[in-house]
Formats: sequence, C-alpha cells, structure tokens
Amino acid sequence: MNINVVSVGKIKEKYLVKGINEYSKRLSRYCKLKLIEVKDEKAPENLSEAEMEMIKDKEGERILSKIKEDSYVIALAIEGKMISSEDLSKTIDNLALQGKSDITFVIGGSLGLSQEMLKRSNYKLSFSKMTFPHQLMKMILLEQVYRAFRISRGEPYHK
Repeated sequence: MNINVVSVGKIKEKYLVKGINEYSKRLSRYCKLKLIEVKDEKAPENLSEAEMEMIKDKEGERILSKIKEDSYVIALAIEGKMISSEDLSKTIDNLALQGKSDITFVIGGSLGLSQEMLKRSNYKLSFSKMTFPHQLMKMILLEQVYRAFRISRGEPYHK
C-alpha cells in the first residue's frame, strides 16, 4: 500500500517535525509513505473573497500536479465526513480490497482547498468542525493512519 500525503507549506516547528518523523517511522512497517510539500502562497490579513480564491487556486494547482492519475484522493476538509478511527481503518482496508493501492491524503493551506482540488478528491474527510493549523494536521493524520493499520491488523493500540 502506498500512502501519500500532499500538504501546503513547510513544517518549521521542531516538535511537529519530530512527531511527523516518529509516525513516518512507525508507518514504514505497514506501507510505503511519501510526504510531499508544495509551496504556500503568502496570505496577508483582510483578503477579499476573490483574492482568497486566487491563492487557493494557485496552491491547488501545485497540489494537483503531485497527485498520480490513478490515486484515490482523500481531501481533508471541514465540510467532509467525520468518521471514527475504526471506520478509517475499514476504509483503507476496503480500498486495498478494491485494488486501490495508492491513496493520497491532501492537506490544504491556511485558507483551505480550491474547488478544483475538492472536485478531484474521491472522498472528503473531516477530523472536526474546529479549525486546526495545517502543519499540526499532518501529524494528526499520520497518527490516525498508523492507528488505522494497527486496528486493521488487530494489534493493540490505546483507545
């Protein structure tokens, strides 16, 4: 199973880099993980709706250029479906059974994802109605994917 995570912006905070590296190492037992970062656009305060859409579109083009044509795309979006860790595990298992061995998770920038990116996604996943920093979301996502593989294999993992 290939798991790709395409995200906007570089992770600068050392504690997040350490956490991401730890979960990347743990996931190496279960899948081939590829972390891809695309450049973020500067987003000053007080942008108009049109300016925000332009920024999301530019970031969206960069994201889309990194997604393989045959990849199953799961976009992280507030308006997506909220599911349990067990359901994420079942979703990944079901994709594998359907022959979809390449899954790409997409994390947008501070303004979210473009409409084109959302259209390309096969599934929209929400972790919460709350907004999280996109850098922190990468670590949370990796932890949940790791948990999903552990659940799938019946291995112990704290609840």
